[in-house]
Amino acid sequence: MTANTTVRGSDAESGDGSGPVGPGRAVAVVGTGTMGQGIAQVALLAGHPVRLYDSVPGRAGEAVAAVAGRLDRLVAKGRLDAGERDAAVARLRAADALAGLADAALVVEAIVERLEVKQGLFAELEGIVGADTVLATNTSSLSVTAIAGALRLPGRFVGMHFFNPAPLLPLVEIVSGAATDPAAATRAYETAKRWGKTPVRCADTPGFIVNRIARPFYAEALRVLEEGAADPATIDAALRESGGFRMGPFELTDLIGQDVNEAVTRSVWESFFQDPKFTPSLAQRRLVESGRLGRKSGHGWFPYGDDAARPEPHTAAPAKAPGTVTVQGDLGPARVLAELFEGAGIEVRREGGAADGRIVLPGGGRLALADGKAAFEHPGEDTVRFDLALDYAAAGRIVLSAGARTSPETLEEAVGLFQALGKKVSVIGDVPGMIVARTVALLADLAADAVDRGVASAEDIDTAMRLGVNYPAGPLEWAARVGHRRLAALLGELHGRYPTGRYAPSLALARRGFDEQAAEAEENR
Repeated sequence: MTANTTVRGSDAESGDGSGPVGPGRAVAVVGTGTMGQGIAQVALLAGHPVRLYDSVPGRAGEAVAAVAGRLDRLVAKGRLDAGERDAAVARLRAADALAGLADAALVVEAIVERLEVKQGLFAELEGIVGADTVLATNTSSLSVTAIAGALRLPGRFVGMHFFNPAPLLPLVEIVSGAATDPAAATRAYETAKRWGKTPVRCADTPGFIVNRIARPFYAEALRVLEEGAADPATIDAALRESGGFRMGPFELTDLIGQDVNEAVTRSVWESFFQDPKFTPSLAQRRLVESGRLGRKSGHGWFPYGDDAARPEPHTAAPAKAPGTVTVQGDLGPARVLAELFEGAGIEVRREGGAADGRIVLPGGGRLALADGKAAFEHPGEDTVRFDLALDYAAAGRIVLSAGARTSPETLEEAVGLFQALGKKVSVIGDVPGMIVARTVALLADLAADAVDRGVASAEDIDTAMRLGVNYPAGPLEWAARVGHRRLAALLGELHGRYPTGRYAPSLALARRGFDEQAAEAEENR
């Protein structure tokens, strides 16, 4: 085939080139590592002829055999018909040179994360494939705009960021660079959708959606650790059993690889010109320097191996539950606790008047939801703070924070109160914002900021975070549940304690908080 000719299959593609790549047209994958093989498998099972190319001689042929082996395993598990497997393998072939990709309607690159290498590849491909071919990068850390900058026709270039393993994880971030033609982005989006994936659209920003918004999940856990408020096992347990996250940040970064996770954080931070909201952790840097990279090295935050003993989270000893408590004011996202206490046989008296809701214990001590303040800021109060939970009824653990002036009696009553609900209780140091609350507040802040900056829609951000990193709720959905004003106030308090800019509420979150307040005032008229 001559370069830059147009190839049309029998599929029903739209006249403006924005419809999905039809099953009769070839898809090429450049790079035959785990990700490249996974993308090839997805395209193959969607009915496309697939071309695999790798710059290392022989690798493409090995990848063809590996993909065929993947399909064999699906047949053995009863998830793929043998006839479908045979037809798919017949459509799969290795290309010895880039010229073998000339008939591709879509080329997806999954090679080394080096800008000059990717630019060189696509510049060469541009002289080989047809003028209507969509060129896509699977990069997770480089600028789509920068990769396309070396192209003669940058409008057809788009990011298609799959998540590993590509055949299993549904999310694909469709990234439009500064010069990407909307039709090319839509074509990539519709193709991913046709492949059974859940695509989301986003602008070319450092980290795209998931790797940008997810930074506080790791960073705040590391900050709490660095301040000596809790150990990794307890922080993980708090975010799992109270926050509802599938894995805690320490065990998750051990799985990802400390070097990989730290490199992503550093890349996003540097790409945002060292914005303090994305500042990397010195503790994680030292872990990487020590060679403790996680599961792959046998040790990270936790030890691994057949005889490795996993550290247990701090769990308070059993304590006697109070027979009665008084709920003053509105507990906001924790208001369900009053009903839970009553269900556990504890008498609940309700009083109005308190500007911020609180629970008064029989001994006169108080329980207050984490609000960004530390106990030492209220020397005249005998107070225990409790952390935010995704669902207080379902939570298996509640986290409490006591200050130096909190009486032992008040802390014991607080522990016993939550234990009466069948919860495990962890007591951490006096750290503003605690664990779950500060994490959720920053996730919501970055998400709202991304929406207002045009990075992605609110729906796509929530979808990306649920599917890309298995969050129990999208950050914007969670913010609406907790209250934007409450989260903005919490960050404002944290900003007062740490005036670096890291916790300064974004204009986007502040705006939503004021809108929320105005709507409430209107309802109360």
